Amino acid sequence: MRNLYLIVLLSFCFFITACNSKSSEQAKRSGAAPQEYTTVDPAMAATVRGTIKFTGKAPAPREIDMSADPACQFSDRGPGPAMSEQYVVNNGRLANVYVYIKEGLEGKHFAPLQAPAVLDQKGCRYHPHVLAMMMDQPLRILNSDPATHNVHPSPKVSGNHEWNISQMPKGDPVEKTFAQPEIMMPVQCNQHNWMKAFINVSRTPFFSVSDGAGNFEIKGLPPGEYTVAAVHENAGEQTQKITVGPSESKQVEFVFGSR
Repeated sequence: MRNLYLIVLLSFCFFITACNSKSSEQAKRSGAAPQEYTTVDPAMAATVRGTIKFTGKAPAPREIDMSADPACQFSDRGPGPAMSEQYVVNNGRLANVYVYIKEGLEGKHFAPLQAPAVLDQKGCRYHPHVLAMMMDQPLRILNSDPATHNVHPSPKVSGNHEWNISQMPKGDPVEKTFAQPEIMMPVQCNQHNWMKAFINVSRTPFFSVSDGAGNFEIKGLPPGEYTVAAVHENAGEQTQKITVGPSESKQVEFVFGSR
């Protein structure tokens, strides 16, 4: 009887092992091939540089009242009053404009950036106000304030999930990712209604955000014909078609005005 039990047990183990081996081989044969990423020869890579200008009178920024949360009074707010950031114009140059390659890279796939994009909460504001990152790139969220904050993005694109997290004063960083491209995804803090930011998710690494002087730069671009888009949270989108050759540096200018 004992020998019969051993024979049955060994047969069962052999059956399970064989099935697992067969399933593994079938998975290998039927599984999708690893993603092949496009690489760009640095010796051939082009650069797009430019400036975002603003004509006319920009809407005046308004002062933000943070008195509702005493902790914000002790945060690192910098000199001067806190002002709204819908239009940041200096000497006719517009900041916080998301610039990216809208068309011309179809069919190409690029490896996600490994260094995290960083969204900090400092001075009871989001920094930066407009953030650009790549699909599947880590987004690291910091809280540098002595105040409790809440981070709540509201994506509209299917595949990008809405989430709502709280961070204690100077709490541990949180990391998230987004799976699909999306333009000007709004982010808000449910505890401080003046705290707003926008996240832009690109399927390629070719993007930039204009700085305080209205300048932007997109590096490492393969030679080709492209549509470059510049997007502002209130002033909308503008596009230009360009052609860049090997190692070429192309200058592009966008001009926005109040709507």
